Amino acid sequence: MAPRDGYPSDLSDERWELIEPVLAAWRARRRRDALDIGRPPEHDLRQIMNAILYVDRTGVPWRYLPHDFAPWATVYGYFAKWQQEGVFEQLTGLLRRLLREAEGRDGEPSACVLDSQTIKTSANVRLADQGIDAGKRIIGRKRHLGCDTLGLLLTVLVTAASVSDTAAGVQLLFRIAAAHPRVTKAWVDAGYRTTVINHGAHLGIDVHPVQRDPGTKGFKVIPRRWTIERSIGWLMHHRRLARDYERHPHRSEAMVHLAMIDLMARRLTGEATPNWRGT
Repeated sequence: MAPRDGYPSDLSDERWELIEPVLAAWRARRRRDALDIGRPPEHDLRQIMNAILYVDRTGVPWRYLPHDFAPWATVYGYFAKWQQEGVFEQLTGLLRRLLREAEGRDGEPSACVLDSQTIKTSANVRLADQGIDAGKRIIGRKRHLGCDTLGLLLTVLVTAASVSDTAAGVQLLFRIAAAHPRVTKAWVDAGYRTTVINHGAHLGIDVHPVQRDPGTKGFKVIPRRWTIERSIGWLMHHRRLARDYERHPHRSEAMVHLAMIDLMARRLTGEATPNWRGT
């Protein structure tokens, strides 16, 4: 493929150094397992990742990828494989550990924060995968997030908007307990009911609701919960997440992982994340 001018979403050399070992290991594993039989792969992994980040950052449909990237079907094929084989979760875990250590923290968290975001969906999302959030009066999906106390992603679950925070919170705690056994504390808002608290106790996690002062008017930073609210704001720097465009919920979860991978890699290398609204 001929050289091309870069896009603002492209990986810098420094960020690529962080990501490349995981993708190179994935390709080597597939070759070793004879999953890529025949001619050597013709597509550069860095350019494939740049194309995927371009979609996540700009929000364009896959078919609208600029022609100086690999064919859109090839790029989407890599995206789907990496989602199915847990590559994005692996990258999230690697970068989160590096960033926590750079902040002087232990690589593995001991506490987390849970929250959700209701988002409208596009026309290509099946009605069976949507729902109504009665409280916010939004038809669409919910992103249920579990983050550490720095606001870095631990897990994400995408459901219909009608799924309660309590029902999804039980699943989030189960995932977090399985992947992060050091976590013993979780902060949540008042939407998470006794079921979540009891399930957390069963897993060895103390679930503590943090409520807004009933007498407070206007904006007020809520202790502990502000970190995950900020994380949701970070995700909105990626235009693909301004609405849920993914046909399948697991692809939507992968887009959240991609946004966090981009954000953490930029923080590790000291690069800014420009806001798409001003570009």
